[in-house]
Amino acid sequence: MKKYLSGAIVLLFLQLVPVCKALAHPRILAHSRISADTVVPEQALQYIDPTIGNVGALLEPTRPTAQLPNQPVRVYPLRKDALDDRITAFPLTAVSHRLGEAFALHPAIGPITETTRSERMPYDNEITRPWYYSTFLLNSGITVEFTPGRLTGFYRFHFPKNSTPAILLDKLNGGPATWQFTANGKLDATESWQGVKIYAHLEFTTPGRPDTTGASPFISFAAGDTLINCKYAISFISPEQARANFKKEIANASFEAVRQHAERAWANVMNRIRVEGGTPSQRRVFYTALYRCHERMVDITEDGRYYSGYSKKIETDTRPFYVDDWSWDTWLALHPLRTILHPAQEEDMLQSYVRMYKQSGWMPTFPVLFGDHACMNGFHSTISFLDAWQKGLHNFDIASAYAGMRKNATEATLLPWRNGPATTLDTFYRTQGWFPALHPGEKESIPQVHPFERRQAVAVTLGASCDDWALSQLAKQLDKPADAQFFAKTAKNYVNLWNPEKKFFLPKDSTGAWIDIDPKFAGGPGGRDYYDENNGYTYLWQVQQDIPGLITLMGGKKATEQRLDQLFREDLGRSKQEFWNKFPDATGLVGQYSMANEPSFHIPYLYNYSGSPWKTQKMIRLLLATWFPDNIFGIPGDEDGGGMSAFIVFSSMGFYPVTPGLPIYTIGSPVFSRVTITLENGRRFTLIAHNNSAVNKYIQSARIDGKPLTTPWFTHAQLMAGATVELEMGPKPNTLWGAAD
Repeated sequence: MKKYLSGAIVLLFLQLVPVCKALAHPRILAHSRISADTVVPEQALQYIDPTIGNVGALLEPTRPTAQLPNQPVRVYPLRKDALDDRITAFPLTAVSHRLGEAFALHPAIGPITETTRSERMPYDNEITRPWYYSTFLLNSGITVEFTPGRLTGFYRFHFPKNSTPAILLDKLNGGPATWQFTANGKLDATESWQGVKIYAHLEFTTPGRPDTTGASPFISFAAGDTLINCKYAISFISPEQARANFKKEIANASFEAVRQHAERAWANVMNRIRVEGGTPSQRRVFYTALYRCHERMVDITEDGRYYSGYSKKIETDTRPFYVDDWSWDTWLALHPLRTILHPAQEEDMLQSYVRMYKQSGWMPTFPVLFGDHACMNGFHSTISFLDAWQKGLHNFDIASAYAGMRKNATEATLLPWRNGPATTLDTFYRTQGWFPALHPGEKESIPQVHPFERRQAVAVTLGASCDDWALSQLAKQLDKPADAQFFAKTAKNYVNLWNPEKKFFLPKDSTGAWIDIDPKFAGGPGGRDYYDENNGYTYLWQVQQDIPGLITLMGGKKATEQRLDQLFREDLGRSKQEFWNKFPDATGLVGQYSMANEPSFHIPYLYNYSGSPWKTQKMIRLLLATWFPDNIFGIPGDEDGGGMSAFIVFSSMGFYPVTPGLPIYTIGSPVFSRVTITLENGRRFTLIAHNNSAVNKYIQSARIDGKPLTTPWFTHAQLMAGATVELEMGPKPNTLWGAAD
């Protein structure tokens, strides 16, 4: 619920501003007690609510995942969403974000019948924490508890008195699966997922009797056994390694010890950022988003070895090997956030990309367990490499990384949802400078084009331009002047699709003729003939690597500001039902702006570049307050495993990396009065917003390390040096602050 100040209260508040400023002087703050609204380390965990966003706007919900930060065992109850009142089963792990789970447990009361096997489980009294899950099954009276390890998990099942406990075992994927029972309540299992074998070793602390006569096996226990503990470990290497993982991690651990270890692991990452001020709702949104930023990538190393979906064999290495990343979603904010919070881990993740390239011959874009998942468009991992390099993260094989990125840029296909060598369309792009589109109704003649994802001709051209910009910048850093010049030229290919009359990025056919379309609604499902999941109003702004160039195309800063205004005001031109039937990813609407999809994240910050930063401040507060409540509807679109959550974290703190690859952050409007980030180098970055509130969202003036800050930017170097940014906030815009060139 929003609270509004009356005019009298506002006047009183303004009279008190000088006093508040004096009290906020750094010397006074240094000797003051922590205020009542400070989130101290012990309290940060209480604000994580894994149910936020558990009902999707139109597409995928978030899941109340229990796991260790960036580790492979991820568990949540299998159901449609938070409004589904029945659980199908409890998995041993989610193998990949939104790509499936493996091994299913289904607690039941005997005797087991075919009805029992297919029964879904109504539930209530659910507790969801990153380190602990619990629910009560209404029909059976069973309480289920779970706590995660790294490659292990611990289920605890509480059965009613005088019942006959049983655990049904099943697979969750097509293909072969086995459950092999051994003595004393132990069993080994295998399941195939996307061509990858997953192995599990389970031990029940209470002896049971296996039954393999039905469609799926189960293990039953003696009547009166009310507590059944199930410890397990998984492996992507072998059954023997699964047993070794079990012995190493969980064999002698109690449920409470595993739970406490998991809770401490989350405290370690949550406590890296401390906030003061804001509302309890804003803290829940913030810390839940920070939790989701640690879902992936995941380290699948097992005792110095790992299964590689890129070489299709077991590899060895002294460094962690990370998988499960969707770079189209994560290059914008999640990778940049990790360069601040966990730079050494980001280096390990980028080195994992390098190993994938060496093992497969291509630099991946959506690296998951089974290999590079052909998805979306662009080679945006190139930008993440540049961003890290520019920020001083050099602990990876840059020579091999560059070779892989260059090979993608010059030899790989740009076709959406396709991997492999170039096609005739790619040859056209690399010689002519735009990806050719088809006219409405024209039949596709290139067999490699995905029948649903289509050519996405404008989106591909703009995305490739951004990737080539990153490659040109890296070439400069690596003293490759010929490459730097070549890719700097191709980075300007986006200009080839700028229609100076209509002032949109629009498609051209193979002759260079414009294709006359409605940028609001053309292109079939998701606009995929020309754009991708979004329309031309979103793709108008997909040049964050060359914002001055975009401003020039638009006719200057004032014209750019007016186009931004138009974006947030423009009518859909049709009903929401009709619009969302074609663009289900483009929810969270403000005019034509969609908060629900990654290409939109940077757009409200572009007012900072048009001479009107106060509009960025207003819009960021509006978007956060409108589309990110702390409830099951709290994500306006697909959260994408940290992709959207990183936007929340940055924007709530008050700054954002508009152009990954440039080590610069632009300032928005923080929802907290104070943010402190403890850095790996031992320093602390602090952002203080004096007099901050829901009303006082506008920056009046700013300082950095005590010196006036008159532009809405600061550098990554300043952040990592432990700078203090101070913002004086007020209820009305200061239209002059940050507006000068």
